[in-house]
Formats: sequence, C-alpha cells, structure tokens
Amino acid sequence: MMNRQQLANAIRALSMDAVQKANSGHPGAPMGMADIAEVLWNDFLKHNPANPLWQDRDRFVLSNGHASMLLYSLLHLSGYDLPLDELKNFRQLHSRTPGHPESGLTPGVETTTGPLGQGLANAVGMAIAERTLAAQFNQPGHEVVDHYTWVFMGDGCLMEGISHEACSLAGTLGLGKLIGFYDCNGISIDGETKGWFTDDTARRFEAYHWHVVHEIDGHDPEAIRRAIQEAQRVKDKPSLIICRTIIGFGSPNKAGKEEAHGAALGEEEVALARKQLGWTYPPFSIPDDIYQAWNARARGERAEAEWESRLAQWSEANPQQGREFMRRMRGELPEDWAALSQGVIHQLQANPAKIASRKASQNCLNAFGPSLPELMGGSADLAPSNLTIWSGSRSLKEDIAGNYIHYGVREFAMTAISNGIALHGGFLPYSATFLTFVEYARNAARMAALMKAHQIMVYTHDSIGLGEDGPTHQAVEQLASLRLTPNFSTWRPCDQVETAVAWKAAIEHRTGPTALILSRQGLPQMDRTPLQLDAIARGGYVLKESQGKTELILIATGSEVAVTMQAAERLEQEGVGVRVVSLPSTDTFDAQDDDWRESVLPARIGARVAVEAGIADYWRKYVGLHGDVVGMTSYGESAPAEQLFPFFGFTVDNIVDKARQTLARQSR
Repeated sequence: MMNRQQLANAIRALSMDAVQKANSGHPGAPMGMADIAEVLWNDFLKHNPANPLWQDRDRFVLSNGHASMLLYSLLHLSGYDLPLDELKNFRQLHSRTPGHPESGLTPGVETTTGPLGQGLANAVGMAIAERTLAAQFNQPGHEVVDHYTWVFMGDGCLMEGISHEACSLAGTLGLGKLIGFYDCNGISIDGETKGWFTDDTARRFEAYHWHVVHEIDGHDPEAIRRAIQEAQRVKDKPSLIICRTIIGFGSPNKAGKEEAHGAALGEEEVALARKQLGWTYPPFSIPDDIYQAWNARARGERAEAEWESRLAQWSEANPQQGREFMRRMRGELPEDWAALSQGVIHQLQANPAKIASRKASQNCLNAFGPSLPELMGGSADLAPSNLTIWSGSRSLKEDIAGNYIHYGVREFAMTAISNGIALHGGFLPYSATFLTFVEYARNAARMAALMKAHQIMVYTHDSIGLGEDGPTHQAVEQLASLRLTPNFSTWRPCDQVETAVAWKAAIEHRTGPTALILSRQGLPQMDRTPLQLDAIARGGYVLKESQGKTELILIATGSEVAVTMQAAERLEQEGVGVRVVSLPSTDTFDAQDDDWRESVLPARIGARVAVEAGIADYWRKYVGLHGDVVGMTSYGESAPAEQLFPFFGFTVDNIVDKARQTLARQSR
C-alpha cells in the first residue's frame, strides 16, 4: 500500500487549501485527525461511495463539525459525488461544502453537525437503531443488519453537557457497535484547554460503562489500527479511543496552537506546511496514484453486492419479513394506513369522551401502534405523566428488539438521540417531556427542523393548566417558539378527535419534526359535522357559525376552545353573529391555499379575538389591527388550575368583554 503518511497528507493539503481559498474555516482539526481518518476509512469503514444511502453501510459522524473539511476531503478522495470544484467553493453560496456538514445536501454526510456534542448524541441514536433493527430482523445465517457507528469528537463535544447525557445512556444500554474517537489535542478557541478542562476522560467514560482504549498516538497508523481492532472485539460496551493529536499537524509555526483552530493558516504558512509535510503538489492537486489508493468505489460496490445477495436469500426464505424490512427502510407507511387512521378518527367522533389530550394521545398509540412496528418511543423520566407507554411497548433495557427507551432525565440527549434514530432509518421515533422542558432540548429540536428529521415530540402539561407546580413548570412562551421555527409542525388539539388527527398528521409529516402539545386536564369533545371532521387535517377550520351575518370571529386552540365556545353562545344570545375557529396547527393552516384560508378567516371580518393560554403576541398576525387576544403576558402562578384560568382571564365573561370592545373598535 502507498505510504499512509501521503494518504493522510492529501486530507491535510485539501483542508489547508480550501480554508485558505475561503479565508474562513477550521484547518487545525482536519490536519490533526487526518491519520485517524485515513486508517478508519481505508481499513475499516464499510461504505459505498456510489450509493451513499446503502442501508447496511457504516454510519460515520463528525461531531466536531467545525472540522468539516476533514469530512469533505474524505468524501471527495474516496469517490463520492463531491467533485474538486465543490471543495474549491468551501463555505460559498450554493456549494455542497457548507461551513458545517449538512445532511441531505452533501452525499455521504449522515447528520448535520456543528453545535458541539449533538453529533455524538446522534451517533448514539444511530447505534440504538442498528442494534434494535438487527434484533428485530436478523436470523441465524441471515444478518441483513450488521454495521458500526463511528463518531469523531473533540474537547468541545466532551465539555458540552449533552455528552454526559448521551454517553451515560449509551453505556447503560451497552451499545457495543458504537465506537468513538476523542481528538485529544488540548486546544480550543480560547487556547490551551488545561485552564478549563481537566477531566479524567478515561475514568469518566469507564464510569459510564464504556470500554476505553487509553491514550494512543493519533499520528501512528499502526497504533490506530490496533485500537480499532481492540474496540471491535468488545461486544457489550461502546468504546472510546482516546487519540493524542497535534492540532494543525504539519504547520511549522501554528501546529499545537489555538491559531490553527479556527482561521486560515495564511498563504506563507500553507507553503511552509507543504514543505514540512513533503507535499510538493500545487493547491487542490492530488496525484492519480493517491486518488487510486483512496478510491473506495470498487470495494464498496462489492460489499453492497454481497449484502444484496444475503438480503435476497433472507427475503426469499422470509418474504413477509423481507417486504416489511424494505417498507420500513424506505420510510413508507403500511398499505392500510389511510383506512385505519381515518377509521380511528371517525370512531372517536362517534363516541364522545371528556379526557385529557395526553390520555387521548396514549389511546392513539394503542390504536395506531400495532400497525406501525417502526414506532420507537421514549420519555425523559415522565412516562406516567406523558402517557407514552402503550400496550405494545417493550423497554430496550429488557429486550433489545423492543420499541421503548427509558431516557431518564435527559431531555437534550433524548431529542438528539431521536434525531439519530430518525436519520438512521427503519424507525419513526417519538419522545416526550413536559412542554416547559423543551427549553432543555431546544437546540436539538431546532436541529431536527434544520435536518427535516421525521420525529414526533410529545409535550404534555401544556399551559397554566398544570396548576400547583407553578411558573417553573407552566409553559407560556414555548408554543410560540416552536411555531416560529421553520420546518416545524406544531399541533395543540382541543379534544380526543383533534388529537388523533394530530397524531395522524405527525406520522405522515415527512419533511420535519412535529410537536404535539397536550393537556393535563380533561377536555370536552366538540360536536362536528362530517365536513368539519375532515377539515381538522387542514390545521384550522370553522367549528361553530351563527346563522345570519357573521360579525365576529373567535379563534382558539387546545383547552381554550371549550370556554371560547361558551363565550360564543353568550354572544349569540346578545344578537352577535359569531364564528368560532379551531386552529390546532397554525403552520398547517398557513400552508393551505388562499381560498381555504379566506373561507376560514375572511379578510372582510376584522373583528377577531384569539384565545390561548400562551404568549399573546403570537396571535397578533391572526387578529389584525382591530382584533384582540386573551392570552398570557406574564409567567404563571402556583395554584390549582381552576383558579388560574379565571385569574388570568380565560373566562366566558372576559372573552365576551374583549369581543364587545373589538366590535366597538371595528365600528368606528
């Protein structure tokens, strides 16, 4: 084989050149981790550059996503559809080499990384998915799911708190095919990390029940190879390989210093690094023999062909399982899904019940779950409150072929792990906590939206209706935050029927995450015509209409729909023509055509009042200049819910008063 140093230097040269051309980026980590990456990608990684979505490929995650040129260099050199011109356009508009790796944009990038530590948590999710999928489908002699999850991480990833949450759970679950490489270079943006990061990382991970390969020379290919082999021999624990590296390796004046971390080296230093590395080629120039040594296409195509043969043999012996496996990996719903889900919704409408929407959510899981074996759920130590365990739930800790994860109090990791499960394929993950604790998970929820990851986030105890736990637990601003997030679909249903429609929409929504915002308190069921029942799926619809001319529109969601309906009846008795609009999903409603939105909220009717126990300002765009909002303008209080709703104005009297004032302004 060609000199390994030269193969690694190809990564270093491309990384230096791309960052220098962009005059922006992070050359130090790619130069420091090049030797580790070279050994992993050339000797161990199972992948096919000609088919980046091969289902049984190894998953590679660059958690320290600022080192993106390391990944782009690897993809280019090994034969992915990432031509040299894309590397030359690093960090430029419309290139496939953005500043941090983005899944869905660059072939071979498994997950979007950049916010440190989250890639590590995504990798935990991928490892969970691999192991569980294997347990559900593999049979003796027919291993159709058999791949590793590899993750690179830096000091910053391990300083972030999410690394504790995710790695603690990974150790508890014994994810033996998760192998991490810790780039221990002792440098971050502020300088030498020994001033603020003195953890004994090895003992920390051993305490998590990981297998630890203690400090090796990250520039010694043979030591790296032996460490990987050792990690692969450990089947019942995830492994961490601690690699001592020099950031900016090869740079004579900046290697081992913070100057190599987050800025171009400078043309003079790049030239000196070339000389020190013995790299005599011009910028962005890779010799043919180095390309040939790196090219993984033939090896990858053979590996995929062998897998296809095994898959065909297994499918022939197990045709039903084979069809189910392919359906799940393609992310398709069962053929009878539409009829099943619509049948559940119609049955619920025909059998009214006053129940909390969190209980209605559990009922939906019991109704839909048996037909959706891909559902993989979990709660952050709140299952009895979130009601996320259904009759078919089986904990992964007790059965690795199960479908339920007890996440413990780990909201951030739970959400990021769910992203990893979703990105892996074969599962539709759902997670759960109280709505107020989305704040702990917020960046992972944002990353789900950025990646358009298909996961469902169940958030219960949705408002001041939580009651005595007080303002620390009463979500008031989180709803608006979720609704304002691009690619995020948010539903706040008013009864068991809207809850079922919301679950159906979440299961079908393939272009991003969905948040289900659910109540603790019982909610009465609304009467609906068949047309109204079908209209729920459009996110907003007319629930009640007075006879005669409509003068006023009342808009409400969730637990406030019932009191709004009562206010409408009072106004009708006073001779006011009123319409009540239930708007459980504003993003779904906003995505409807102009005719539908106009039919529900006609522009000619300016007298509008929105009612929701969340931040009032969000609703201004729906009520306009002449409208008003009955909502929250402060945090909550600690008291029984039946006292809090009147205290904050969610009463028939207050809604009616707001409506009268709005009508008066409209008539001026």
